[in-house]
Amino acid sequence: MDLLKAIEKEHSKTQCEKIVRYVGDDKERFGKLMQLFLKGEYRVTQRAGWPLSICVENHPELIGPYYKQILPLLKKPGVHNAVVRNIVRLLQYVDIPERYHGEVMNTCFEFVAGNEILPAIKAFSLTILENLCAQYPDIKPELKLIIEERWPYEGPAFRSRAKKILKKYPPAP
Repeated sequence: MDLLKAIEKEHSKTQCEKIVRYVGDDKERFGKLMQLFLKGEYRVTQRAGWPLSICVENHPELIGPYYKQILPLLKKPGVHNAVVRNIVRLLQYVDIPERYHGEVMNTCFEFVAGNEILPAIKAFSLTILENLCAQYPDIKPELKLIIEERWPYEGPAFRSRAKKILKKYPPAP
């Protein structure tokens, strides 16, 4: 399969699934998909993100060599929301290397607190922060606080994730 042609052909769930099946757990094919995501033209980058995130969900080990390349995109001005959304989507499914914990944690808290951040990015960021709570229990109160502060301003995606998190961290007696 020519990944570039497949991505350019159409942007649909069916096409995404074909790409995911083709890549499977193959590191070389995943590397080609990643290069399209990182260096493709605008539309290709947007479209490559969806199958990329599903590949990582299915095979988390594939993302290992690419953290240094993808994490700066979360803060890069002008990056399309689809790129950011798919990076935070895939970060939910992996054990982020410890050296990136602080950076990812800060970015996710900024996303959750941001007024102009898309709902999916906020929801995925909540899950990443919840995952990091296992290693950093001292962020639980901050996570609860930011959820409570944002609650009145957020929609269903945020509230659904936030409700699940708050159930796990009941109020202290």
